[in-house]
Amino acid sequence: MAEILTLREAVAALIRPGDTVAMEGFTHLIPYAAAHEVIRQGITDLTLVRMTPDVIYDQLIGMGAARKLVFSWGGNPGVGSLHRFRDAVENGWPRPLELDEHSHAGMANRYVAGASRLPFAVLRGYRGSDLPGRSPTISTVRCPFTGEELAAVAAVNPDVTIIHAQRADRAGNVQLWGLIGVQKEAALAAERVLVTVEEVVDALDPRPGAVVLPSWSVHAVAVAPNGAHPSYTAGYTVRDNDFYQAWDPISRDRDTFLAWMRAHVLEAA
Repeated sequence: MAEILTLREAVAALIRPGDTVAMEGFTHLIPYAAAHEVIRQGITDLTLVRMTPDVIYDQLIGMGAARKLVFSWGGNPGVGSLHRFRDAVENGWPRPLELDEHSHAGMANRYVAGASRLPFAVLRGYRGSDLPGRSPTISTVRCPFTGEELAAVAAVNPDVTIIHAQRADRAGNVQLWGLIGVQKEAALAAERVLVTVEEVVDALDPRPGAVVLPSWSVHAVAVAPNGAHPSYTAGYTVRDNDFYQAWDPISRDRDTFLAWMRAHVLEAA
């Protein structure tokens, strides 16, 4: 059953150097507060998994937390490149970064397979792409019923999945709604699950389209108001579009980036 902990306690208890860590949330509910705590605690050698690594992973990569990235798209949404990501790939700064790149459909299916505790998923995809030749987690299988050749992708089972949600109750049941990505699948695929929330409430009243993760699927809940900033939490906060624009010049220069991270993350606890 989920424990309600401080964010510092939850990160220290659940995330270890060398872990495979998924931080999911599509445009909405991106768990920035938790990522910043990972950076503050100096946890490194991580394999980071995310369907759309954007600024949150640019920061983790630039601070040397990642040794490998498993992903299906990377960029600063609506702005351009992730310059710390590019620097790591092109120049090995602050450390070399291994890549395992997929399509969105492939990554989503990998999470579904992991959540189902199956070894792989099958889909129609990757035809005409050079990704199968670059990834050991993409292959083909032949359908035993029709003979059709299909793409197969290995399941992904993170050591830890981290997500942000609107709220949890005092028993550790978690409720999220609005624009939902693969948070449910990523959580059920993981060995350990950390959820940051805007608030803890006595009861979770029904919300249209809401997803509830039961307490038995969550290991720790930490209250982190505005914990998705600069992304947003529907019903609580709005997206900080200006931040994404401002991140581009900040992240282009190594020293400017490091100074910003010191002022806004390392010294902001």
